[in-house]
Amino acid sequence: MLVYDISMRSSYENVSKWLLELREFGGEDMVVVLVGNKCDLDESREVEKEEGKGFAETEGLCFMETSALKNLNVEEVFLQMITRIYDMTSQKNLAAKMEEQPINLLNGKEIHIADEVTATKQTSTCCSR
Repeated sequence: MLVYDISMRSSYENVSKWLLELREFGGEDMVVVLVGNKCDLDESREVEKEEGKGFAETEGLCFMETSALKNLNVEEVFLQMITRIYDMTSQKNLAAKMEEQPINLLNGKEIHIADEVTATKQTSTCCSR
């Protein structure tokens, strides 16, 4: 999570350097969320929302503005990050399963191992009216 202060341009100007360091020392599967904090100080704003959002889009980052003081979007930014991590992990697991080689039997038939979950439809009508 990269956080800058919307009321202090110098903190925003450091974001690209911080992002470079994250990418240099972090893993390739790293999820980065760019957060403009102190959005409650709109009258002191030095970094426009569109500027932060544009940078995030260019760099492939999630973006959100928050106010830690007023607890605005704080939980949401963590939920957004967790959702991205979950999505990325699920896609990697699916790709790994797709790449698994089938097991060849002596008679030439193949067994494909898949981890599937099937949902069953409930026939109870107690709750439907």
